[in-house]
Amino acid sequence: MSASTATTRSRFSSPRAKRIILAAVVVVVLILMGVGTKVVSNSSAAVSTDGAFSPATYGKTQFPKIQAEIVKRAVPAATLAEAIAANPTAASDKYGVKATTGSELSVSFTGVAGTPQDGIYPVAVQGLPQGLNIRVQTGPAINGTDLRDATGTISFGQFTNQIDYQNAGAALNDEMKKLVLAKVDAAHLQGKTVSVVGAFELINPNGWLVTPVKLSMQ
Repeated sequence: MSASTATTRSRFSSPRAKRIILAAVVVVVLILMGVGTKVVSNSSAAVSTDGAFSPATYGKTQFPKIQAEIVKRAVPAATLAEAIAANPTAASDKYGVKATTGSELSVSFTGVAGTPQDGIYPVAVQGLPQGLNIRVQTGPAINGTDLRDATGTISFGQFTNQIDYQNAGAALNDEMKKLVLAKVDAAHLQGKTVSVVGAFELINPNGWLVTPVKLSMQ
């Protein structure tokens, strides 16, 4: 063994050298772990025991929060209609949440339910501009993602993929049917006075299709 080889071995076998090498190994392992890990927010996503997204769990845990927020944000229909008629953009900025093709607005009103078509009731509300038609979804099919998008608290980045994001919207609709629509005789509202709190996407200023989070019959 040469003197230089012995010196090299001595350097790498010293306690200080061993600590340095160990620290370097730990750093490399941590870096590799970080590269291989995908971060997904769990603030609103619900997962099952096998790690997959669970729509049923999501709807059950999140709908009460969404319901409370929509009720809090709801603007009386007369006030909202006046603002939209004056300036739809300004009304959206003041009262709404940006959505895919328009703004989501939360509204409250009381009126008389008309003749339904495919589970959608027109509601005649006093004090609204002539030509404004308000309709309310009562199922059995609840379409759209109004409940998911109305509060601005749910975003695509909270989910693993587009399918889970879409399923979250459907899960909220399903939970609303269980907790809201199941408590009223939704098939027989015609001619009855109903009070509604819900959300709709402002696409047509003269046509509001409302997804309810509260619906009662007088």
